Amino acid sequence: WPYLLRPLKAIPTRTMFPIVTMGYVGNNIFPARAGEVLRAVVLKRKEAVPISASLATIIVERVYDGVVMLAFIFLNLGELAVIDTEITLFKITITIQDLALWGSFAFFGALAVFLAAAMFPKQAERVMTWIVNRFVPQGYRERILDVSKRFLGGLESLRSPAEALMVFLTSVVIWLLETVKYWFVMHAFGFTVSFFALMLMNGVVNLATTIPSAPGYLGTFDLPGIKVLEAYGVESATAASYTFVLHFALWFPVTVLGLYYMWREGIKWGGGLKDDGKD
Repeated sequence: WPYLLRPLKAIPTRTMFPIVTMGYVGNNIFPARAGEVLRAVVLKRKEAVPISASLATIIVERVYDGVVMLAFIFLNLGELAVIDTEITLFKITITIQDLALWGSFAFFGALAVFLAAAMFPKQAERVMTWIVNRFVPQGYRERILDVSKRFLGGLESLRSPAEALMVFLTSVVIWLLETVKYWFVMHAFGFTVSFFALMLMNGVVNLATTIPSAPGYLGTFDLPGIKVLEAYGVESATAASYTFVLHFALWFPVTVLGLYYMWREGIKWGGGLKDDGKD
């Protein structure tokens, strides 16, 4: 996140770490990834970064996460080709291959749009102005255009190939470290799969959790994870137990830490997150 925010404001990691954990609390307790908005609001409160601009960096960060998850999946393309597993999410049944295909369209498409908007800001602003003038009522145009320009400003880090590369590399390291946690938790259970299989599981479950879902990604994390393990021959009950324990191990520590930081900052849901209305 500091690499993405650097063109807006240089903020040390020690300042951003509590904000990120507070954002995870919002994602883990409230539906539809409310924590992403919480991150932007807290960042404005502490560092005066416009909400629309910081939201742009958060969206780009999530797009990079999706690209890395797809890389984890494509790294196991040979095994993926022989896995005939269906997942049902919100009454929609898809295969893991379908998830990878549609994820590719969504994340690579979004990344291409953001890169184009960053590289050609004047043209992007003209397109945004045309869209707003065409589809937004007169009374709201000035306000939305102002927010849109700040949002485009949040994409500025993508103009630097070095910054864009560092965002990708740090994302890879972060998700590999999470896969290491999958590997450690596996040793508490009576099965063994390869680290690459756990990378595939990590990629699949986190692509699934990009779908707006229940608080803490209930269902969208667990069902795909169980199905991937079953495809590797892990018994259903063991796969379910492992996935639920893993989910809790990922959910609980950061939630407790984030609640502590919220308490320390005096942030309360409702009254404590009011904004001045200028962004």
